Amino acid sequence: MFEALESWLRLGAERIHDQAEGLTKLDQAIGDGDHGINMDRGFTAIRAQLDAGSPEAEDDDARAGAVLRTAGRTLISTVGGAAGPLYGTAFMRAGGAIASAGAEQSPGEIALVALEAAIGGIAGLGKATTGEKTMIDALVPAHAAGQAALDAGGDIGAVVRAMADAAESGATATTPLLATKGRASYLGERSIGHQDPGATSAALLLRALSDTVAAG
Repeated sequence: MFEALESWLRLGAERIHDQAEGLTKLDQAIGDGDHGINMDRGFTAIRAQLDAGSPEAEDDDARAGAVLRTAGRTLISTVGGAAGPLYGTAFMRAGGAIASAGAEQSPGEIALVALEAAIGGIAGLGKATTGEKTMIDALVPAHAAGQAALDAGGDIGAVVRAMADAAESGATATTPLLATKGRASYLGERSIGHQDPGATSAALLLRALSDTVAAG
């Protein structure tokens, strides 16, 4: 679990860096105009922490949980705007869920529990729900699709692939929505017609997770 999680964070950092300009352009249309820049800074800091060494823990799941919680604290301290606290809380909640996962839970079940915890953290902090043009619009469909894949007998690869596919569709579906949360909400109807940058980065990270699992 820990090695896969570390590989995901590294690939996520690479993807965020590569797409930083595009994420920033999305944010320039409806936000502060710095989402890609800020996320790149945060994930660069996460990668530096991974290079410095992994946390010590009693078992693999505990190590995985610890590295996610550390990544969350790093995002809170290095990513500006609303994204830092929201993503940081999501990572910390997911890390706690992984660390406390039971030995009887499958990798697919753990992935769903972690994503559910992340969504709960974001929704609680941002007071957001679906349909408001936020990252929730990518993550909630991702969880539903992952659960459906698991219920159909899918393994961890099928679960995270379904998550990534649904997150990408959810991010695209934010384009016609009216923003009612965050900086974008100040624009009113002018926010319509622009894809949400937070939903886009969330989908990007879930695709990186799917690709990491597929690579084995």
